[in-house]
Amino acid sequence: MTDIALDRSYRALLRVPTLGRVLAGMQVARIAQSMVGVAVVLFALKEYDSPALAGLVTFVWIFPGLLVSPIAGALLDRHGRARLVVLDYVVALVALVSIGLLALNGALPAWLLVVIALVSSFTGPLSNTGLRSLLPIIVPSHLWERANAVDSNGYVVATIIGPPAAAALVQVIGGPETMIAIGALYGVAAVVLIGVADPMVETASTGRLFHDAWLGVVYTWRNRTLRGLGFSLSVLNIAGGMTTIVIPLIVLGRLGQGEAMVGVMFALMGVGGMATAFVFGRMDTRGREKQLLVLPTLLMAPATALLLPDAGLVPVALSMLAIGVLNGPLDIGMFTVRQRRTDPAWMGRAFAVSMAFNFSGYPIGATITGWLAATSIDAAIVMGVIACVAAGLLAWWMIPAAEDGSQVATDLMGTTAADR
Repeated sequence: MTDIALDRSYRALLRVPTLGRVLAGMQVARIAQSMVGVAVVLFALKEYDSPALAGLVTFVWIFPGLLVSPIAGALLDRHGRARLVVLDYVVALVALVSIGLLALNGALPAWLLVVIALVSSFTGPLSNTGLRSLLPIIVPSHLWERANAVDSNGYVVATIIGPPAAAALVQVIGGPETMIAIGALYGVAAVVLIGVADPMVETASTGRLFHDAWLGVVYTWRNRTLRGLGFSLSVLNIAGGMTTIVIPLIVLGRLGQGEAMVGVMFALMGVGGMATAFVFGRMDTRGREKQLLVLPTLLMAPATALLLPDAGLVPVALSMLAIGVLNGPLDIGMFTVRQRRTDPAWMGRAFAVSMAFNFSGYPIGATITGWLAATSIDAAIVMGVIACVAAGLLAWWMIPAAEDGSQVATDLMGTTAADR
């Protein structure tokens, strides 16, 4: 670790033990995850011709998992991360292959699609939180910005590859076959991560799973930074959920393009974010985290408003590109401030609760949009614009300029010790 400590370059990350396998497995899974978001919407629109069902399936694929995220976080803190991440990938594999095979055999009514999505969502926090909380444990703190840039650009690369691939596959080979192919990608990710060892980390545990989960909720709520992130980003993600439903409706319905063009629009968002994530990943963000959260969030309002004009593909493309550019600094600021202000012994639970809180607006936005868009796509877009403005104001108001998450942990340690 001495050489790594003297080197702040991206090359230093490659010398961190096991990080290469973690990033490889994470990248394959993220491509699959980015494909699911588009494939599920296109599958529901094509097989059932229902925007409302597309919004509902998106909701149940995500939201139930958010509700159980405190328990997932407690499991990650107590039993390690890598093997629980593999478990979630296997569940995703089974769910997606089941959807594809049932649809091919004409045995997938809408209610069963919803049920499969619901069941598969419960393990989702294990991989999302497990990998995100593993990075600051295995990577030295002075390389966190670099690791977060790679992490953020992992999503960017997935956004560039996944949605176009999913849309093209749906158009060429069909929705059911696409779901099976995505399931196979999750299987590959699981194989890559099998055998990855978790480093030993001190854990503040009472020995009782549900009480540990509850303490994770309490820790996150008392941590002003995590609480502020939760309120601001959950509101911002209402706009993200809106975009997932609205872009296919605009491209397919209003503009009369094919499914492949839907993927291209989402890929532009990834292209926009790639350069900015690497640029801001090279910065020392200490003391700058708040402005990296507030300014991009506010600027997403006019970027989202570009979806309103009915002037062809150009405004849609510019909107997605601008949102991607703004996502780069936003991700770096969010990832790094959460790592700096969370006590390491609470990272599994705190990250699980925080990430669930942050993302809760996404399925809600998708569901509301599914209903609004049946009568007015523009009304759904206006909702997204308002959400961006509100999120920026909440971030400015609620996130402190500085905070030490270890103090919150110290306050809870007395409770933890007494419960033993």
